[in-house]
Amino acid sequence: MSKTKTDKLDDKADNKKGGAIRETVSTVLWAVGIALVLRTFLFQPFHIPSGSMQPGLIQGDYIITSKYSLGYGKYAATPLPFPVKSGRLFEREPKRGDVIVFKLDSGPNNIVKRLIGLPGDQIQMVRGVLYINGERVGIATEGEETRLDRYGNDDPVEVQIETLPGGDKNRIYDDLKNSPADNTSVFTVPAGHYFFLGDNRDHSGDSRLPAPAGVGYVAAGNLIGKAEFVLLSVQRDFSIKKPWTWYKINGKRFFKGID
Repeated sequence: MSKTKTDKLDDKADNKKGGAIRETVSTVLWAVGIALVLRTFLFQPFHIPSGSMQPGLIQGDYIITSKYSLGYGKYAATPLPFPVKSGRLFEREPKRGDVIVFKLDSGPNNIVKRLIGLPGDQIQMVRGVLYINGERVGIATEGEETRLDRYGNDDPVEVQIETLPGGDKNRIYDDLKNSPADNTSVFTVPAGHYFFLGDNRDHSGDSRLPAPAGVGYVAAGNLIGKAEFVLLSVQRDFSIKKPWTWYKINGKRFFKGID
C-alpha cells in the first residue's frame, strides 16, 4: 500500500525531529567531553571554605587552578580515577611561595595552602617567625586590619609582610601571640614531599600538624594545581538558586590575581 502525501510529510517531520534530537545529544556530549578535558588537563575551579589563607584568599572565594603548571598526579581528574599511582605525569616542580591545591589520601576534601618547604628543607617556627634551613625569613609589620573569624565576627589582627628566600613577598596574619603554632620543632621535609603553611598562621591546620588536625608532609603525587586567580567571591548566605541573594557577590574580587 503506497503512502499518502500526508504520510510522507509525517515521515519527513519525524526524521527532522529525530535529527534534531541526535544533534542536541551530540552537542551535549561534545560539551561534556570538552569540559572534562579542560577540567582534567588545564583548569579547575575550587571553593575556599575557610579563612586559613587570609588575607590573600577569603571564605567564599572561587579560585581557578592551572594543572599543566605542575603535571598530573593521581587526583588530576577528581572524582574520576587517574592512572597514576605515584608522582605526576609531565611533572613540573612547584616554586616556594606558590599557592597550591592538593588532596590528602586520608580525606575527601581539597585543600589550599602556600608551599614553604621543598624536599630536603628544614622548617621551623620560632616565636611566630619562620626559619628555613636555619635562616630567619624577612618579616616586617605592615599594620593592623580587621578579619572575619569563622563565626563572621570582626577580629583585629596584625598584618605582616614575609619575604621568602628568592624574594617572594606574602602578606600573612599574626593573630595570636605565643600560640602553640608559633614555636615548633625542626621539620625535615622528606624526598618527594612538600611542606605547606596557611597565611592565616594562627588559624591553619597545615604541615605543622599531622592529619587529621593538619596535613603533615604532602606527597608530590597529591598536588592538583597551582592557584592562579579568584574567579569570584560570595558571602556565606549566597545561593545561585536564590536570586534575591545575588547581591552578596563581592564585585571587588572578580578575576583577582593570587600572589
